[in-house]
Amino acid sequence: MPVLPSAIRTVNMDCADPEPMARFYGGLLGWEPTAVEPDWILMRDPGGGTGLSFQQTAGYEPPTWPETPGKQQKQVHLEIPVIPGPGEYSEEDGTAALEEAVKIALSLGGSLAGEQYRDDLRVMLDPAGHPLCLFLM
Repeated sequence: MPVLPSAIRTVNMDCADPEPMARFYGGLLGWEPTAVEPDWILMRDPGGGTGLSFQQTAGYEPPTWPETPGKQQKQVHLEIPVIPGPGEYSEEDGTAALEEAVKIALSLGGSLAGEQYRDDLRVMLDPAGHPLCLFLM
């Protein structure tokens, strides 16, 4: 019987410039670059999970969000949990934690997407325009 792949090690994201992407996701997740080349940066999850890398791509065109016919479509988006703290927490604690995560993302070069769909989730755009969701866990 053949040995099948059992995990995804890294998600590679195309972008115009890997540096702001590494700053954004590194600051948001508390990760450090583990490999840096002029057109590519790798970041590994210190807890052993799936890593992220950012590849400079000539002619990169950011996706539109929400999707618009005839425009570049998103190909993937990340879902990043926001955990207010250990144990039980109130709705106010959850809202405060989510808003703090949004402030951090904004300070790192992200932006809030124009359309939001749920109170417990914020759609953000990273510096290259990829959508991501910050959501209460």
